Amino acid sequence: MAGRIMNRDRTGVFAGRTTKVNRAIMATTASATLLVALAACTASSGESSTVGDSESDVVLTWQTTGGPATEKEKEAFQDPYTAESGVTFENVSSPTAVNQVTTMVETGNVIWDIVHIGSYVSEQYCGELFEEIEYPEVDDSLYPEGSVNACAKPISKFAYAFAYNASIYTDEVPTKIDDFFDIERFPGNRVVNGNNPRGLIEAALVADGVDPDELFPLDVERALAKLDTIKEHLIFAPTLTALQQNIVDEQAAMTITLTGRLGSIYDSGADLAPVWDFTTWDFDALLIPKGSPNVDAAREAILFAMQPEQSIRYAEVGGTTPVRSDIDITTIDYSDTHRLFQPFLNADQGTLVLQNPQWWAENSATTNEAYVAWQVG
Repeated sequence: MAGRIMNRDRTGVFAGRTTKVNRAIMATTASATLLVALAACTASSGESSTVGDSESDVVLTWQTTGGPATEKEKEAFQDPYTAESGVTFENVSSPTAVNQVTTMVETGNVIWDIVHIGSYVSEQYCGELFEEIEYPEVDDSLYPEGSVNACAKPISKFAYAFAYNASIYTDEVPTKIDDFFDIERFPGNRVVNGNNPRGLIEAALVADGVDPDELFPLDVERALAKLDTIKEHLIFAPTLTALQQNIVDEQAAMTITLTGRLGSIYDSGADLAPVWDFTTWDFDALLIPKGSPNVDAAREAILFAMQPEQSIRYAEVGGTTPVRSDIDITTIDYSDTHRLFQPFLNADQGTLVLQNPQWWAENSATTNEAYVAWQVG
């Protein structure tokens, strides 16, 4: 099949803020996680980045999903900036960053300075949970249309891809997204993110016959019905680290997850192989929580991370893809592992579809709620 990269526009998409119901759901969940947020920040004190001889009184608290993600961001962004400026970092891990930022902002106790999160969150909560910050030093025209807002410019792009354990399937192997849902031909458990269905919802709809051109607005009910056909074979991992361990330990034979995580799983010893039939992608950004005690210092650190040298380094250590159009990704020194799971270098092998950030901004709370309710239903 000829490769296609589809960028859906805003036509027919509901833009705007969350509804009052969604806000209430978010606030309820967020209040339950405040203690987790505070504990995470306290526990992170041993992860400070202290490269360089410079000294500074500024310590920025930086949130990521943890594990390999934190190490990659330290190497590409934090350590070089510490060496240049003397600013140091405290890293906190959180798979539910929006909930925790909501609690911090609502209670006036903001203890994070930088949050690394997906495009729809930036779109949804700009000016509400995150500071509106200008970066005139970097030209907006370098970025995809619709990816820049008043709070951020994207740092990188990434994808959610289908992969399987090649040591388990040795005769007939999966070749299309439908095979993720074919238990008869490809028996075994599949592991997915139990908290966030992005990438999985889109895959279920395409496997159910929806044309990739017509995905948005997503029919969540139809997607969950398709997932229901393999529910007893699904493992819902609470974190990406747990998802990785399920594959490494061969408790699951397939997954749909972040391409960067696929590389980490492969390097951990799993004989993982990608399937480039249908893949969704998104871009992410570094945001400053509203009320951060170090807004100006956080802005400077993010501006540093936006520069080509840092974007390229982050791609090299993390397997992600720079968003800036002035960076030629074919010249990036990717590892063999990263090349294997690099969707934008393998775009001619299948269909790449952008996860519409405006749709997800408006519908993420209700979609996640429906997904979690379906799991326990």
